[in-house]
Amino acid sequence: MTDDRLPQSITLAAERLPIDPKKTAILLFGLAVFLAIYFSPPWAVAVDPSGKEFVLSHEGKAAIGLFLMAGIWWVFEVIPIGVTALAIGIFQAMFFIRPAKEAFHDFMDPSVMFIFGSIVIGLAFTKSGLTKRIAYRMLVVVGERTDRILLGAMVVTAALAHLMAHTAVAATMFPILLAIYALYGEGDRPTNFGKALFIGMAYSAGAGSIITFLGAARGPAAAAMYEGFTGHHITFFQLTEYMFLIGWGMVFIIWFYLKTVLKPEKASIPGLRETVARLAGQIGPMTLKEKLVILIVAALVVVMSTKSFIPLLAPIDRAAVILTTTLLFFVLGVLTVKDLEEIPWNIVLLFSGAMSIGFCLWNTGAAEWMAVNWLGLLLDAHWWVFVMGIAAFVLIMTNFIMNVAAIAIVLPVALVIAKYLGVAPEVIVYSALVTAGMPFLLLIGAAPNAIAYDAKQFTTAEFFKHGIPMSIILLLVLGLAMVSLWPWLGMPILVNPQ
Repeated sequence: MTDDRLPQSITLAAERLPIDPKKTAILLFGLAVFLAIYFSPPWAVAVDPSGKEFVLSHEGKAAIGLFLMAGIWWVFEVIPIGVTALAIGIFQAMFFIRPAKEAFHDFMDPSVMFIFGSIVIGLAFTKSGLTKRIAYRMLVVVGERTDRILLGAMVVTAALAHLMAHTAVAATMFPILLAIYALYGEGDRPTNFGKALFIGMAYSAGAGSIITFLGAARGPAAAAMYEGFTGHHITFFQLTEYMFLIGWGMVFIIWFYLKTVLKPEKASIPGLRETVARLAGQIGPMTLKEKLVILIVAALVVVMSTKSFIPLLAPIDRAAVILTTTLLFFVLGVLTVKDLEEIPWNIVLLFSGAMSIGFCLWNTGAAEWMAVNWLGLLLDAHWWVFVMGIAAFVLIMTNFIMNVAAIAIVLPVALVIAKYLGVAPEVIVYSALVTAGMPFLLLIGAAPNAIAYDAKQFTTAEFFKHGIPMSIILLLVLGLAMVSLWPWLGMPILVNPQ
């Protein structure tokens, strides 16, 4: 009788770890950046125009190093993006940047719970069958040409972001776009059309969200800071007046860019109308579950829309409101506990880590130190360069941390410096809101970016690559608006310097 077992040495040789040399080198490079900054001597003090000094603590310096390391790992996806997020909490605790209780507490921040609730809404659309019904009706309207399908998806996404949080919009549109892409005939294989469809959804959700106060929390936060600084109030329709053409202009620019650079392999999907008509006929009449989902989501939109106008609802956190829909979906049987296995926890962890690094930069004073240093470089600049510098800084920061945090970091310092340069506070606030709403570079910049990534149509590096020209175009559009559109609409640009 023979022994078929291999010698231990042969077995171990056959079970070598699947190490990618390129990814390992980038992972070690990111780690080296962190360690080099962590052990570097103290950095120079930042001084604002009034002479106030901002000393960067050792913990703040370490936070900047961690911020850069996480960015490198996220861009090149050397390990799963959710695991990089976990590393953010681990490094804070292990290197004594912040206590573990604080670092990991941010992983369950209400904003993360809001994203979780938004994803569950998308899941409810899919499980109820509502996704396919909406997708088929949309395709009947836009027709068979792939560029028009792309435009239709982006227009619907941007329009919905006027009425509800762009995270919820992306979570709602995501399964609809999956149903549309299934008709493209390439299975799950990544294609140019797939990349354009999902990147377009992410970008247009951001562009649409800047137009009203309902699209994201950054608008009300900036308006509150502006009112505290100037005593003036930004009305609901005033925001829309200044942002409408920029937001929708970007939607069409993004569409043109994507359909040109990521030209679909097929100019049209022949027979799509007939296929859609046949599939729509097979669905049958609307079910009770579909009606329940529509009713629950409609109620959510109404509550979220009226929070700004009804004082009784104002104190209720938006995360609690959207999680109420999650509760109702399970209580009413629209979803089951088995469906929780389909939640993209990698994406939820990604935003948990993004919240943690954002609060880390804020709590250690690193973010304020960076803002003062950056804006200090612009003290002697022309007003247009100064405002563009603020917008660019917000754009960079909001790709790494929550956009509300980026606004909160930059605006107080920028509004103080603006006084000395004779720049009106209005142009500072609106410029910051434009770039804070459209982080095109990193997945952590906005929840729609990460939700789109779950389609597995593009890599983080591809998203970053397309985000570079789109970010440049965004800044050019903003720069043009400051010298033409906004003055024409009556926005004050310059005031007497102090």
